[in-house]
Amino acid sequence: MAKSSSLNIRVVEGRALPAKDVSGSSDPYCLVKVDDEVVARTATVWRSLSPFWGEEYTVHLPLDFHHLALYVLDEDTVGDLAPRDISGTSDPFARVFWGGQSAETSTIKKTRFPHWNEVLELRATPGALSPLRVELWDWDMVGKNDFLGMVEFPPQTLQQKPPSGWFRLLPLSSAEEDSGGSLGALRLKVRLSEDRVLPSGRYQPLRALLLDAVRAPAEEDTASPLAVLEEVALGDCRRDLATTLVKLFLGQGLAGPLLGYLTRREVARTTDPNTLFRSNSLASKSMEQFMKLVGMRYLHEVLKPVVSRIFEEKKYVELDPCKMDLGRARRISFKGAPSEDQVRESSLGLLTGYLGAIVDAIVGSVGCCPPAMRRAFKQLRLCVAERFPQAEHQVRPAPGQDVKYLAVSGFLFLRFFAPAILTPKLFDLRDQHADPQTSRSLLLLAKAVQSIGNLGQQLGQGKELWMAPLHPFLLQSVSRVRAFLDQLVDVDGDEEAGGPARALVPPSVTLREGYLQKRKEEPAGLATRFAFKKRYFWLSGEELACAKGPEGQERSSIPVSHIRAVERVDEGAFQLPHVMQVVTQDGAGALHTTYLQCKNVNELNQWLSALRKASAPNQDKLAACHPGAFRGGRWTCCLQAERPAAGCSRTHSAITLGDWSDPLDPDAETQMVYRQLLLGRDQLRMKFLEDSSLDPDLEEDTGTCPEVLARQRAAAARLLEVLEDLDRAHEEFQGQGQGKVAPGPPAP
Repeated sequence: MAKSSSLNIRVVEGRALPAKDVSGSSDPYCLVKVDDEVVARTATVWRSLSPFWGEEYTVHLPLDFHHLALYVLDEDTVGDLAPRDISGTSDPFARVFWGGQSAETSTIKKTRFPHWNEVLELRATPGALSPLRVELWDWDMVGKNDFLGMVEFPPQTLQQKPPSGWFRLLPLSSAEEDSGGSLGALRLKVRLSEDRVLPSGRYQPLRALLLDAVRAPAEEDTASPLAVLEEVALGDCRRDLATTLVKLFLGQGLAGPLLGYLTRREVARTTDPNTLFRSNSLASKSMEQFMKLVGMRYLHEVLKPVVSRIFEEKKYVELDPCKMDLGRARRISFKGAPSEDQVRESSLGLLTGYLGAIVDAIVGSVGCCPPAMRRAFKQLRLCVAERFPQAEHQVRPAPGQDVKYLAVSGFLFLRFFAPAILTPKLFDLRDQHADPQTSRSLLLLAKAVQSIGNLGQQLGQGKELWMAPLHPFLLQSVSRVRAFLDQLVDVDGDEEAGGPARALVPPSVTLREGYLQKRKEEPAGLATRFAFKKRYFWLSGEELACAKGPEGQERSSIPVSHIRAVERVDEGAFQLPHVMQVVTQDGAGALHTTYLQCKNVNELNQWLSALRKASAPNQDKLAACHPGAFRGGRWTCCLQAERPAAGCSRTHSAITLGDWSDPLDPDAETQMVYRQLLLGRDQLRMKFLEDSSLDPDLEEDTGTCPEVLARQRAAAARLLEVLEDLDRAHEEFQGQGQGKVAPGPPAP
């Protein structure tokens, strides 16, 4: 039996933050820390006191973690540490106080832009947790604190009542006089989930019921596990459930049948084709999550070039006369004073240029679209065409447009391509959110892509008539998109290949790649900065390889099976930020350390997580290591004089970021389904067993024929029996943990 623990954090938005820049605004971002290790950093929202992040993280945690904290800081690119030295700079460092203990970061000399990103380990005393306090100082004198505030939660709060909503940012004691009475508020949702995952054999009966359900007639199915789940799952819970179901069936090679079953249920209940898949039903959410799970590489291949171009060019684009800033347009795009017509003409040219590149990339992407997605779209189109034949159902107001095209384009364009264009950061297309000007360009492009996805049916309607100059281009694109959709669903096969516990990414596939600065542990006699050399790295499930460049043929590599720890490095070790260490063990048992520097904290978090996931199955991992470096005959972190000295800080191998490429775990996913089904158990019992025994006229009242009702009752009884068996299994294993003996699991 295993125990899983994961934390879901959604950093939504901030409100009424204090202005920290000379412009009267701020550039806020959030840090998420678990046990004082930074595990996630939102993108910076530039020039905003009410930032919207909309970022979500799933953090896999060790069972003994103690502390979660969220910090809101100002990204300072023009100056807010105050100069304290005659050179016009400062020598800042930070002190951390917690539970009678304290720790200090390194001092960064002569800078007003310090970035530490150091891990300071402070052990908690069980049952006596206390608030964490961070103070920022200058090496010569106390410096003005540029800290915006913090929100922190003890584990007890997470376990008893998961925080959700607006939380007031608390000032540090040293910043009381600068806070103006309020540091604003942060809106977020935090959910801690801990569960005991039983041996695989215990879940076989429930998995069998789930798999059998997708083969049943959807229109008659109201008592299967999937039908019950759809009844009890609401809101965000429905999205999480959709992700769980898609992963579970994807791991069995049966995601296609699952989506087909949910599609048939949705289509059977829909009478107006104009409302098909417009709600956040389980079918809609499952298809949406399915596209993200299997299609992220495809999305990046299609959109990343043009999105990167938009970010790099930073052109001023606007069609709405109410939003035009002629002064900004003059500074960026014109010489002299432009008129509205000139701005509109320039913007139209830029938008059609970007849209042309987007449409070209999409309609030319049939060959690189994952076969599983193409098969899912094929069965979706066939199901919709059967339910709404073109001869009987014409989608108004554009006669001749077939709803079978809209069913596919609605998912692909409105729920996949357009959201990724609107917020590239949330789809890993960019490391940072767009600045306000670029964000406006992306919004206009997303609106245009939505119109194309709607096959031009709503053009000229609504309040945004200023989009009319784009209409000719959009209408020209519709015919190309219809031809693309015909090609997309022209695919053979009904089910994707797969099997139990199939990973989304095979071990030989590159999980992450990019340039890093590399330094080996052996002293080279060079200055610290020059000891790091730029190399291009590839990480797969088998090896961490590097070469001088992306096309380099001469590669050196580290087998992933040799990795014993992947940890951050104190900034003071090399006077450099964003450094991590990969500790490996050779065949003779000797440990070796490779130091890698990333360009920012986001990249550091992603590499740490990817390396930890890849090396998760490894045995003999280190429980502790040195967060510093061995230099000058001693460790910079603990000052021990022996290189082989035991590590002074515990490792964090269990802390990783959840993402779409995580390996599939059918047992953990089935356990989540079981927990969700418990919410509908009483409702199921009342509807099909208890009520039906008391009311002999139930068949007449519901209009259900006796044969179908009998099957529903049998299905309900079987599901309740399986749930009760799992209840007993959990009780047995809980008793086993207390010294009692539990019987072995049933044979699969």
